[in-house]
Amino acid sequence: MGDSPKKPNVKKKKKRGGSKKKMTVEQSIAYKRVSEWVFLDRCSVPANSSATDDDFAAAVINHGKLSEKLVFELHSHSICSDGFLSPSKLVERAHQNGVKVLSLTDHDTMAGIPEALDAARRFGIKIIPGVEISTIYYPRGESGSEEPVHILAYYSSCGPTRSEELEKFLANIREGRYLRAKNMISKLNKLKFPLKWEQVAKIAGKGVAPGRLHVARAMVEEGYVENLKQAFARYLYDGGPAYSTGSEPLAEEAVQFICETGGVAVLAHPWALKNPVAIVRRLKDAGLHGIEVYRSDGRLAVYSDLADAYDLIKLGGSDFHGRGGQSESNLGGVSLPVLAVNDFLRAARPIWCGAIRGILENYAEDPSQSKLVQIMKFGKTRRVLKGGSLVKSKCDLIDLCLSSWLTSEERQDSAFEAIKLKLSGLPINEEGIQAVTADK
Repeated sequence: MGDSPKKPNVKKKKKRGGSKKKMTVEQSIAYKRVSEWVFLDRCSVPANSSATDDDFAAAVINHGKLSEKLVFELHSHSICSDGFLSPSKLVERAHQNGVKVLSLTDHDTMAGIPEALDAARRFGIKIIPGVEISTIYYPRGESGSEEPVHILAYYSSCGPTRSEELEKFLANIREGRYLRAKNMISKLNKLKFPLKWEQVAKIAGKGVAPGRLHVARAMVEEGYVENLKQAFARYLYDGGPAYSTGSEPLAEEAVQFICETGGVAVLAHPWALKNPVAIVRRLKDAGLHGIEVYRSDGRLAVYSDLADAYDLIKLGGSDFHGRGGQSESNLGGVSLPVLAVNDFLRAARPIWCGAIRGILENYAEDPSQSKLVQIMKFGKTRRVLKGGSLVKSKCDLIDLCLSSWLTSEERQDSAFEAIKLKLSGLPINEEGIQAVTADK
């Protein structure tokens, strides 16, 4: 969540309505490629599963016009960090708003993704497992001061590689968030606001690392400020009188780790940064893939130009928390051009394909139950298994997992064929299915 220190040059969106414009040839090709990936799931639903034709409405190109808007929502939060909605309610809201692809990007945790996936299957939404990582930037001899930087990470249907290492990485940040919140409360106490830790912890919820929004909500509840905006504007903004940092990693280290674990790294809300050019330069060297450029009020030209200068993907999302009010963009409220989405998938899919291949190769070498559970954690297999699908081998499970994320051409890669060959004779027993499909 970032507060804008200035109003950048914004190219406003054209008003909706009137006749639909015909797509250019380039847009038509991009739309076809994007829609094929979005609706891979429809082609992979087994005949004996409980899915219906209503799970997905096939996207088609009708005489060169946009026949169905493919809404990508790539920045959202749930109660697993500082949002107001549960992951399932978030997915339901996204469905109501016409979102076809949703990434849940809670702060420093991926705990809500399994629940989001279960809900998404009911509504025919594709989930990109994500996380927003809190980091810190140090100038190192450059002009400017240190400042917080948030990096979005997008992963594949098998999740991150080296998942245990990533969880430790995120857990360390979450532990720092507890210390950070306590420091903010201490600073508020010195400012004559007798806020208590118990109040903030209760608002955050059990097991949730508290953030600034939780502190702000406590301030509102106690009547110290009129609303959340006032709490941030007066006390909790970056460098504010009650602001504090935690144990955030260096921004460039986080970007490198995202790349090493099979993710796509994107700089979140650069308009909240004091020194975006220097930060983008440093993070590009570390492997940054993209930068948020689009908001609900249109494309921010200054950051679009920055993305062009450093050859970065241009993305955007609502940063939805569900707190309400006119100042918050709704889920799906950021209109991403189909060309931008196509550029994102064109860069991301080889990364995700390589990550999936690495995870499955590791599993084929040691087909343990714990590794199988990890693979299926972000897959679509639990619903099908619960529905009584005749999945007889681990090879069948892998096929089912891949079919919702990779095209048949991608799955025919020799490496995947070798993996399936190794797994083809390994049966799935009842205990294994129960472990994979058990509700968390």
